[in-house]
Amino acid sequence: MIIFWTIFLLFIIAMLALDLGLFHKDDKEINTKEALIWTGFWILISLFFSILVYFIYESQQMGHGREMVLEYLTCYTIEKALSLDNIFVMFAIFNFFKIPRIYQHRVLFWGILGAIVLRAGFIFAGTALIYRFSWLMYVFGALLLISAIKMAFQKNDDSQDISQNLVVKMFKKIFPVTDQIQGHHFIIKINEIRHLSPLFLALLVIEASDILFALDSIPAIFSISLDPFIIFTSNIMAILGLRSLYFALAAMVNQFIYLKHSLIFILAFVGLKMILASIFTISTIHSLLIILVALLLGVLFSLFMSTQDTP
Repeated sequence: MIIFWTIFLLFIIAMLALDLGLFHKDDKEINTKEALIWTGFWILISLFFSILVYFIYESQQMGHGREMVLEYLTCYTIEKALSLDNIFVMFAIFNFFKIPRIYQHRVLFWGILGAIVLRAGFIFAGTALIYRFSWLMYVFGALLLISAIKMAFQKNDDSQDISQNLVVKMFKKIFPVTDQIQGHHFIIKINEIRHLSPLFLALLVIEASDILFALDSIPAIFSISLDPFIIFTSNIMAILGLRSLYFALAAMVNQFIYLKHSLIFILAFVGLKMILASIFTISTIHSLLIILVALLLGVLFSLFMSTQDTP
């Protein structure tokens, strides 16, 4: 499997290099049409990769290709679904720091790069721990249920004071900070003194938020698969398309208010699946269908209610 790990990592590096070095070399505001095209591109790439997963596991494990494809697609769908909540948080962060739309892609690029490194650590550490201590599955399941309950009772407050974020407060105590924005620079010089720009602070909060989201999404994926290659590739393929999905949904983020209920259901479903695994098993294909239906209902109900509210 080393050759497949190497090829996948080289592919990710190449795509990130092309993204920042070619397609988005110059700062520009990404419109909804372009964002939708890129979102479709990343979804197609992710689906195409599932074909490669089939042939990889057919050749390596004789006849396990179909099963591993289902695991990959289910893990990908869970990560993609739970990342929707991350998009709402990104929207609030950029609004708070008043980051112009033209510079948001660059902040998200480095945010995604940091997320890849952080999640790789979570995935490999979590997999190793579960193999060593199988009872951790019950702990992860309980944590997901708690997350679902907290999300259910959490008020939608986009006006929350992000300046009280622990990471932001810590950096403000250590480094000079400015409200000025000079191009896409994260650190700018004012009176010969280097200051952290709002872009840098927004990046910090996005990275800190992603750690919290990873504590939900990665344990959820463990309920589907414990194969490191499946978990890592599905997770990374899902978050690589997160930037374009953000720009596609940013203009209509407030219309999908009922997606939160779908995410609560998914967290609770996966948590119960992990806790009850020893006495009641739900197949991967059924898990995938349940998650897709939950997402579809959340989207359709949000769209229906938004049309009802329109005068």
